[in-house]
Amino acid sequence: MTDAPDAVTLAVLKGRLEQIADEMDATLYRSAFNPIIAEARDACHGLYHPSTGATLVQGTRGLPIFVGAMAFAVKAVIDKVAKDGNLDPGDTFLFNDPYDGGTHLNDFRLVRPVFRNGKLFCWIASVGHWIDIGGNVPGGFNARATDSFQEGVRIPPVKLIRNGALDRDIVAILEANSRVPVSNWGDLNGQLNALALGEQRLAALLDDYGDATVEAAFEAFTARAEAMMRARIAELPDGRYTFEDFLDNDGIVDERLTIALDLTIAGDSMVLDFSRTSPPCAGPLNIAYSTAVACCYVALKHVFTEVPANGGCLAPITFVIPETTLLAARHPRPVGGYTETILRAIGVVFGALAQAAPARATAAPFGTINALSLAGKRADGKPWVMFSFFGGGLGGNPESDGLSHGNNAISTATMPPAEILEAANPVMFTQWALRPDSAGPGAHRGGFGAVYEIEALVDDTDGFLLGERGKFPPFGVVGGGAAALNRFVWTSDTGTSSAPMVSKVTDVKLRRGQRVRLETPGGGGWGDPMRRDPARVAQDVRQGLISSEAARRDYGVAVTEDGRLDAAATALLRKEVAA
Repeated sequence: MTDAPDAVTLAVLKGRLEQIADEMDATLYRSAFNPIIAEARDACHGLYHPSTGATLVQGTRGLPIFVGAMAFAVKAVIDKVAKDGNLDPGDTFLFNDPYDGGTHLNDFRLVRPVFRNGKLFCWIASVGHWIDIGGNVPGGFNARATDSFQEGVRIPPVKLIRNGALDRDIVAILEANSRVPVSNWGDLNGQLNALALGEQRLAALLDDYGDATVEAAFEAFTARAEAMMRARIAELPDGRYTFEDFLDNDGIVDERLTIALDLTIAGDSMVLDFSRTSPPCAGPLNIAYSTAVACCYVALKHVFTEVPANGGCLAPITFVIPETTLLAARHPRPVGGYTETILRAIGVVFGALAQAAPARATAAPFGTINALSLAGKRADGKPWVMFSFFGGGLGGNPESDGLSHGNNAISTATMPPAEILEAANPVMFTQWALRPDSAGPGAHRGGFGAVYEIEALVDDTDGFLLGERGKFPPFGVVGGGAAALNRFVWTSDTGTSSAPMVSKVTDVKLRRGQRVRLETPGGGGWGDPMRRDPARVAQDVRQGLISSEAARRDYGVAVTEDGRLDAAATALLRKEVAA
């Protein structure tokens, strides 16, 4: 085995390898047809170990939740090759199976081997969110699904390309199972081009430094990630810490679902035990084991930001995720709403770690992607599907207020711009604004959620929402308060309507000129709100972010009619609270 390269060479190789993944990301962003990839960047690329599938290199722009899951996806291909044989240069596997290294059916994975001198050197892979893959609901987020067959077409790992030749029969199957096949075809080609570029860039790097040197660098990166994670865990006090949070319902039965974590720290290792979590549910809020591990990875990366994105960082972690919970679902349990469940799982990791290390504690982010689809037919009879996710407030933290109108902790993605969504679909955004009084109060308050109002420009528009946080608000930590609840309403011939399941609905019918309105939660607050600088509270009031009533109620701060701080009245209010 070649000795590990010196520190300078390792740094150079790390940068160049990450650049390869970044270029693959950029290639797909610029060539994808659907805005969820092209604008929102719901995609990821990386390099993976030849025999285990573990993550070796991850780019700086790819979706974090895909990082943990992709190792399972590559391992699924490795297992298929071990069973079937016949792996050749140029082969490329395609699949979207959410139970075998996937997330949900919209996320298509392409995995390709990289050979050097007849030997498998590593795998490269791409994943991107395709806008529609069949199922009962355009866009795939079917809040009423009770099995996977109602969510779309499920593709196991299959060879899309053999020896460099594209299998047109597989493409025909994909085209036949989508309402927008042209969009999917464009996304597929974008992913294939990203893989081709990755191969070229990696070959050039290997030619420059030699295969043995780069292999030794991979081993060094993995060892360093493990050592850094162990060192950060060792800084935390030993003990058992518990936390739980809730999902509104599963879209079928209007009963809460519990996501519970028992976190044990012992020396430089950690156990994440989710055994007390609710059992598998009837609706689409289940997730697969690989997805549960991936969201834990994301949570830990948020807390230990300096640890590199490499499979080695999971070595000190033991996961206890029984099949008796909704976090280890198997086919055909529906999983289309996986985004909501992983956000809650990430949140309970934050909550448990807040007990172990208050100095690192972060309050809960808004905790729902609010997967909203609007769909119908154009004047020429062709279907249109608009899908998007939406922002909200992030949690307050020891150093600052939470970010307003940000994206969730699972993602480096961005919300597609209103102009792009309007240009591609017969809709018009009539409001896109911050939501006042939505942030959790705290010494460092949460960020503010947002208000989105969308008008249908054609008759017979169907709407579908799969969201969360309609009943259980984002929590505060270290004495901080909870944020506002999620709210979704729409106009109809009979007035304003809301969803019976609060955050989930599949039967919204809109005529031209009617609107849907989404008001997203803010983030939870950090620390006692009475410790917040009154001048900052008054500033929020002047900017229209906090009402004068909320300033008095939540912060003990009085303001004048023009929004100026009333210092004397504030002192009296806070004295009353202290008493």
